[in-house]
Amino acid sequence: MKKEIEMNPNRLVAILGKQHTEFTMEDIVKYIREEGIRMVNFMYPASDGRLKTLNFVINDLAYLEAILTCGERVDGSSLFPFIEAGSSDLYVVPRFRTAFLDPFAEIPTITMLCSFFNKDGQPLESAPEQTLHKACCAFTDTTGMTFEAMGELEYYVIAPDCRMFPATDQRGYHESAPYAKFGDFRTRCMQYIAQAGGQIKYGHSEVGNFTLNGMIYEQNEIEFLPVPAEEAADQLMVAKWIIRNLARQYGYDITFAPKITTGKAGSGLHIHMRITQNGENMMLSAGSLSDTALRAIAGMMELAPSITAFGNTNPTSYFRLVPHQEAPTNICWGDRNRSVLVRVPLGWSAQTDMCATANPLEAPAHRDTTDKQTVEIRSADGSADIYLLLASLAVACRHGFELDNALDIARRKYVNVNIHTEKNRQCLASLTQLPDSCAASADSLEHQRKIYEHNGVFSPAMLDGTISRLRAYNDRTLRRDVENDAEEMMKLVRKFFHCG
Repeated sequence: MKKEIEMNPNRLVAILGKQHTEFTMEDIVKYIREEGIRMVNFMYPASDGRLKTLNFVINDLAYLEAILTCGERVDGSSLFPFIEAGSSDLYVVPRFRTAFLDPFAEIPTITMLCSFFNKDGQPLESAPEQTLHKACCAFTDTTGMTFEAMGELEYYVIAPDCRMFPATDQRGYHESAPYAKFGDFRTRCMQYIAQAGGQIKYGHSEVGNFTLNGMIYEQNEIEFLPVPAEEAADQLMVAKWIIRNLARQYGYDITFAPKITTGKAGSGLHIHMRITQNGENMMLSAGSLSDTALRAIAGMMELAPSITAFGNTNPTSYFRLVPHQEAPTNICWGDRNRSVLVRVPLGWSAQTDMCATANPLEAPAHRDTTDKQTVEIRSADGSADIYLLLASLAVACRHGFELDNALDIARRKYVNVNIHTEKNRQCLASLTQLPDSCAASADSLEHQRKIYEHNGVFSPAMLDGTISRLRAYNDRTLRRDVENDAEEMMKLVRKFFHCG
């Protein structure tokens, strides 16, 4: 444990000598006093999917202890459309486990994410982070297991074209410098995210790479490690905030938008999931996918249409989810198959020691790799409300354990072919489609809302607000209306360019 703490890039972990999950108010005050911290920031998510910020100057110890203990008031009606202006006051109270040293502040500053509380001092039932908390608790209550998640955060970096070492159009996957231009920026982002507590797996350039009007558009990805879903959401929110702020310092533009321009790869937010019990990964059984994993997959197959209400939240999302592209449109799953909605990636289940084969001087390690197996849902994009997306996935996976015929559903929805080839046309025709618009997504959520409301996880008011907001786009036929009108499509792309 000591070595892990010493190697942890989060400065608070290293200085305080304990993991972030063990932070107390006393620890935060100690760090602030000993490290010369002069300000505290509270950050919290609003309905637009972005973090909002409240700044505090540390006047004295008594004031510091007061804000850490009591939090502060905010106007909830300015943050969430479903909160009435006449009774809008909310409290925001910091979660100490999220504390990190702000890498952008000129004045030494500690930043913490907050939870919302209502006038009675109770957690706000409709708040995004509270909805995720309830979803994870309901999952554990039903299954006795823990729901874990990790995100693949895709984004485009946009900067003037230097016209040197041009990359190959739409062939940027894992490209290296000098053909990939923004690797140094990506690694600095990764460093800052790790310092803020993010558990990063790796980073790389992605497929999307093109020039337009004298600008380079280069797609990159930062992928995280699986952690409890509440932590995963916090990490993704902070990561997006860091990437944007660092881009501003570099003079770059950044977008997480699902659609960039016609004919080019859009950005998704693939989510990997893992179910654990007492620290053990329950996704495998005797080297194969377990019934636990199959039940979770069945739940996602059933709720896939309504999950888009939280993972694909503006009209341009559905210009990415189009047939015969890499982004999924059909409700099915498979092994290592990138044409499906839910994919089971390689999980190191082969009983061979590849390291010893590649490095003959190494003795076989016999390392247990069962913890690596996940399943991945590929529909969501950068417009997602991250907390509600993960909450919807926790609900879906729990629902799989509540279905008597879950294993049969999983068997029926499995495909082991590329469904987009001519010879597999019949297989494709048999599959249910994802919604093709915000309006259709709202219809799906309305139809399946009772499952989300079960156990009090999603509040009726918040679901009403989500459905109303999606329908307000009035986009039921929009994809068909503008599919051959590049100018109209680009107007929409520009409108939603900085979503989420």
